Amino acid sequence: MRILVVNVNTTQAMTEGIVCQARQVAAEHTEIIGRTPTFGAESVEGNLESYLAAVAVLDAVKSYQEPFDAVIQAGYGEHGREGLQELLDVPVVDITEAAAATAMYLGHRYSVVTTLDRTVPLIEDRLLLAGLDRRCASVRSSGMAVLELETEPERAVAAIVEQAQAAVHEDRAEVIVLGCGGMAELEARVRERTGVPVVDGVAAAVTVAESLVRLGLTTSKVRTYAPPRPKKLTGWPLTNSGEE
Repeated sequence: MRILVVNVNTTQAMTEGIVCQARQVAAEHTEIIGRTPTFGAESVEGNLESYLAAVAVLDAVKSYQEPFDAVIQAGYGEHGREGLQELLDVPVVDITEAAAATAMYLGHRYSVVTTLDRTVPLIEDRLLLAGLDRRCASVRSSGMAVLELETEPERAVAAIVEQAQAAVHEDRAEVIVLGCGGMAELEARVRERTGVPVVDGVAAAVTVAESLVRLGLTTSKVRTYAPPRPKKLTGWPLTNSGEE
């Protein structure tokens, strides 16, 4: 089984961290291929960057020339999953939905801890669109920018833990979801400090994608995610391929 894990930003180091997390939970014979967009923002923290990322992720997938069995969009609360589902005949899993759905198996209500406050409405909207909002106790901001997760990891962990503890004690959350692909690898540290299950979206998405492939399931093509109608597309796909 080969799964493409596509970062939504152009920071290669973050792609490598996401791929590392994915490989840790993947089954023995699952091959994880990381993809980094060739254009877009170095971190995605708003609507403009998210819409750019949606096209960039499509391009990173379209430019990959080898066969693959599933795609994971590794951006929390980002746009674009629907376009991938129209484009592809294989399962498409977004880490936002995979993490929230997994959390609901583990407790009655979950909370998301994310990066900057400006991303909170985007995440809330994506959870609402996916029908996963009813059991979401809160979406909390750590106040840390995406790139600070790498440049100031200890401060990032402290800020994330603080908000996770507040979600448990104040919002009555029973499960914490890490609301950023760049938070992969922080799961164990947050769990130790909060005492509740902590779900990383990348890890959750890998296991969901593997299950869908093994079950022989993929996206329905009869209506909403039917293949796009044939027509001329000017300037896309791009000729450059993404990082692997």
